[in-house]
Amino acid sequence: MGISGYSLRVKKMIVPVIILAVAVAVVGCKTSRAGYESAPYRVVRSDGKFELRDYPSLTVVETLMDRTGQGAGGGFNRLFHFITGRNEAGEKIAMTTPVFMSGNGSNSTMAFVMPATMKAAQVPKPSDGSLMVRELEPGRFAVLRFIGGRNLKNESETLSRLKAWINTQGLKAASTPVYGYFDPPWTPTFLRRNEVMLRIEAER
Repeated sequence: MGISGYSLRVKKMIVPVIILAVAVAVVGCKTSRAGYESAPYRVVRSDGKFELRDYPSLTVVETLMDRTGQGAGGGFNRLFHFITGRNEAGEKIAMTTPVFMSGNGSNSTMAFVMPATMKAAQVPKPSDGSLMVRELEPGRFAVLRFIGGRNLKNESETLSRLKAWINTQGLKAASTPVYGYFDPPWTPTFLRRNEVMLRIEAER
């Protein structure tokens, strides 16, 4: 067999392996995401990737992202330590999705949503003074799902698209944007589920 014939056989073997690897990655990521409880909501209207959703009151534990100069990673670590038992009750709390991020610069925050069965009064007191337990008010939100890594370009482009859609629907935003990230950092960017949300003013 010549070199060209051997190369052709190798290529024919590699393609199925790549396809299988991608399929395994897709299934693995979806399974990983599906293994976590997600913040509940009810879809009021759907338009492609745009949705209007009604959210109930959500209990979250929140922290500034840049308190230690570690950006998002520092905030995530503090929150993760909290749910894995670094709180005054030594209680472990199940991880949920999404991780909420909002604000910018020194006011950037990150929040973990508590399980639906856990109300604010039941959340153990954080041992870390930079963490705060609070309840997000119920309300209607316009939401747009997007893929890719977390970066300013993705977030700003998606936010612009959501604002444009809100205008076409005759709605009015009543809050700064909140970004929801559903996947662990090792998830390939093209498989990630990300969302931008804007609270909508109640109709009078």
